[in-house]
Amino acid sequence: MSTFSINNIRISGISACVPKKEVSNYDFELISPKERELLVKTVGIEKRRIADKGVCTSDLCFESAKVLLDELKWKADEIDVLIFVTQTPDYITPATANLIQQKLGCANSCIALDINLGCSGYVYGIAVASSLLQTLGRGKALVLAGDISTACISEKDKSTTPIFSDAGSATALEYKPGAPAMYFNLQGDGKGFGSIIIPDGGYRNPVTQQSLQNEQISEGIIRNKTQLILHGIDVFNFSVNEVPKNIEELLSFSAADRAKINYFVFHQANRIINEAIRKKLKLDSAQVPYSLQYFGNTSSATIPVTIITQIKKEAESNPLKMVFSGFGVGLSWSSLLVETDGIVCPPLIEV
Repeated sequence: MSTFSINNIRISGISACVPKKEVSNYDFELISPKERELLVKTVGIEKRRIADKGVCTSDLCFESAKVLLDELKWKADEIDVLIFVTQTPDYITPATANLIQQKLGCANSCIALDINLGCSGYVYGIAVASSLLQTLGRGKALVLAGDISTACISEKDKSTTPIFSDAGSATALEYKPGAPAMYFNLQGDGKGFGSIIIPDGGYRNPVTQQSLQNEQISEGIIRNKTQLILHGIDVFNFSVNEVPKNIEELLSFSAADRAKINYFVFHQANRIINEAIRKKLKLDSAQVPYSLQYFGNTSSATIPVTIITQIKKEAESNPLKMVFSGFGVGLSWSSLLVETDGIVCPPLIEV
């Protein structure tokens, strides 16, 4: 098992930023009005946010970080670790974390790096940042997570367009002796790499003229090889089989009583997947907040977006025990059990 714990690290604040542009799945023209109704009812996504051309994930995360630092009254040059979690970076190289480090005004001594993960990446990012702070024995960190997934999908693909949305987030961590332990369970299986993939554009399959040619895959699905492929059945089967086991292992390792956990905040994949996981874990619906109806699947930003928009007041004012669970592209999945005590949660930022 890939379970471990990290001591003396506190989550001090969480913020999230979405584009102002909002679209409705009730207006999705590739399918009939009746199919739209069924889509919203089953998948659970009514509205999505779309970044304007030229707006990158780093811009959304920068806005999240700037507001969060102001709310916490932290200075940028106090940040010792900056982790940027995304699969839509500004450039292939250099790492986008360094660009954000400079833009925020962090010191040259700040450890800055990218993590190329999607749906599981938020928990992975917290694990890496917390580990570095524990090793340093001091300091503060920012985990910036998000994606502009809509830049990678075909608007003529009914299997992806109604699902994905754009957002960025910032989570502030600090070394605090005596803070309750965080418990992690991180897993992955590269055999399923083709379940969610953009085939061309890397160095295995560089972009050619053929890469940019649209292909009719099936009725309602037209895309080229630089755009996202999603095999929904494969992702459903993987999620429902692996995620509950991962969380059960986490609860066993941490000796946690699930009845005393206030919230299980899942990656907002879609309602069918998430409800199957919830029922398999025998969780009460009140323990599992949803934001996907309003914001869709925002990749690694879904957990912070859900916290900010659905349980902000509780997170700000009450001690909470929460499990965060991310799962998807990779294939990769992860969970975290954390105790929070009055974290700073600025209102959702719109740009």
